Amino acid sequence: MTKADIVEIVFEKVGFSKKDVAAVVEEIFECVKSTLEKGEKVKISGFGNFTIRHKRARRGRNPQTGSEITIDQRKVMTFKASQLLKKTINSQQPQA
Repeated sequence: MTKADIVEIVFEKVGFSKKDVAAVVEEIFECVKSTLEKGEKVKISGFGNFTIRHKRARRGRNPQTGSEITIDQRKVMTFKASQLLKKTINSQQPQA
């Protein structure tokens, strides 16, 4: 699913203009992104939590040469689905 797909679905359900729906969807994503950039957690009730984790620097190995390298510290985003979302996903029958 793409952002355009989300805009299309919301447009069909809400009835606002596509331009207005696209602006709202874009603003929601910008709000989530800026909150995560600040290092804060984003919790969407019934959907899940987005958090930023800090990974420390570590030693690794270049797969092409086999030489050791240092992998710099970095931030990674994690998502943990809510129990409601997990239940919804698991209650659907598998398709053959």
